[in-house]
Parts: sequence; C-alpha cells; structure tokens
Amino acid sequence: MPRFKPVFPDLIDASQVNTSLDPRPMGKTTNESREATVKETGGTPLVEYAGNANPYIDYQSIDILLSLQHPRSDGYDEMGFFVMGQVKELLFRGLHFELFNARELIKQDKFEDALTIMVRAGKYVDYIADSWNVLSTITTEGFNQFRDHLSTASGQLSFMYRHVEFILGNKSKRLATAHKNVPHVWPAMKEALESPGLYDEVIKALHRAGHDIDSDALDHDWSEPYASNASVRAAWLKVYEKPYSDNVEYRLAEALVGIDEKISFYRWRHYTSVHKIIEYKPGTGGSAGVGWLQHVTEHRLFPELWEIRTEM
Repeated sequence: MPRFKPVFPDLIDASQVNTSLDPRPMGKTTNESREATVKETGGTPLVEYAGNANPYIDYQSIDILLSLQHPRSDGYDEMGFFVMGQVKELLFRGLHFELFNARELIKQDKFEDALTIMVRAGKYVDYIADSWNVLSTITTEGFNQFRDHLSTASGQLSFMYRHVEFILGNKSKRLATAHKNVPHVWPAMKEALESPGLYDEVIKALHRAGHDIDSDALDHDWSEPYASNASVRAAWLKVYEKPYSDNVEYRLAEALVGIDEKISFYRWRHYTSVHKIIEYKPGTGGSAGVGWLQHVTEHRLFPELWEIRTEM
C-alpha cells in the first residue's frame, strides 16, 4: 500500500453543511401515515423532499459526520486509520451508555434489567475488538508514511475510552488529567473519576442482599483503582454455591466476567496489532508503546471473580 497515493472522492460540499450541534427539526410518522405513504408510492422509497436535506441526513446529521475525516498526509493507510479511530469513539460512546445505565439499575437492585443491558454492552465490546480486523491491515511502511503527522495524539487521550475505563473501575488520576485543560470535557471526566463504578455498585448491592462486605469495600476513595477484597471474594464464593439460572447474582457475576474477558480480547488485539506495526518503538503519546500495552493486557477489572476459580 505505501506505493499507492490516496485519491479522495469529492462527496460533500462542506461549505453548505449545517454544522449546528442541535438536533435538526423533524416530523413524526405513525403506523397509519406509513401505510398511507406506501399506497401513494406503490411500495417504492420516497425520493421527493423539500428543503436542502432529507430526514435520514437530518436524523443523524450524516453530512456533518461524513465531513469530519481529515487525513494529514498523503499516506494511503491514514484514511483507514482515521475512519476506524472515529468508529471506535462512537462505539465507546455506545458502550459507555449501556454500562452507565446498567450501573443505574444496579443501584435500584434491578438485576434482571441490568443483565439485559449487559448483553448489548458485550456486543459493543465485540465490535470494538473487531475494529482491529481493519486496523491490523495497516503495514509498518504505511504507518510510517503518516505517523509523524500525529504529533503526540494517542488513543490514551480518548476521553470516551477513559469514561469506559472509569465506569469499569480502572481509575487513573494521572491519565484523567490529560483532559484537565479541556473545559467542555473535564467536569464530566472528574465526576467519573470520583464516582463509584459499575462493579462498586454491584458490591454495594451484594451487601444490601445480605452478604457480609467490609466497610472499606463499600466506601473509599473512588478515584483510586479497584483493589481485590477478601470479603468480596467470600461473597462471590457464596453466590457460586448456587450456580443456577434462577440465581440472579450468579448470572450477574458471569455477565461481569464475560465483559471483562471481552475487554481483555480487545486489549490483546490492540497489543498484537501495534506489536506487528511498530514493534518496540516508543508510542506517539509518550508511552513505551507495545511495552505499555502488554502490561495493560494483564489487568482484570473484576479480580475476585477470577480469583475464586481456584477455590471452586
């Protein structure tokens, strides 16, 4: 691919795009109105619209979205790198939404509803891991053609990824401060850093359900990374004494392990792809690159759920 020079098709006149971040005005339809429209069109798609857009473009601001790809070099591989980076940000947004709502339901002891949400959360993580199917096609030579143009940009600076990590309990005060100078991002980041994560709320729920949990596992400095706790481990062992489908605590535990495992797959794909492309060169954002990623692959978000396996 390095011998290919990219040709960018001219698809949108960006000068005419409505760049407002507000939702665009749209009408509503009903079952009855849709039936009437089908009779008018004979079952073929509508093609006549007034104004300078159509409802699909307006619903998701598609013209803005597709105007935001700005490769900085003439390296062919950069467009794929650029698009997949943006795709991952959208997927992180969706994943965080699911995890955030699962946490809210756990606070209310609505385990069944939280479990429903966590199924979708797991599918998001699968998609995120599969993003490396595209990114891993970038060659060393292709990456070198545009790497200098990244300055110190790095995925570690993704505030959406950081929100996902924080709600999953993998807190880092230092990495959070990378956003301290961004006034429209920092307040929510600071709140996420200092708030209980999903697993913290699960532990509180176990306590409410009658499990004996140490006070320091129920209330501590939430901005610190989660550390394994013996009383939490004992509670999960008790839960696993009844590994049945009618034991909602057991099903929740298995759902959490499943999410943790899927996140590990994503991190492993990240590590192996970067290893293949840059080997042991330093990362663009100041990290040790593949050495840093290898360390991250060993992390477990919900450690007690892994540790109890040797005692079961």
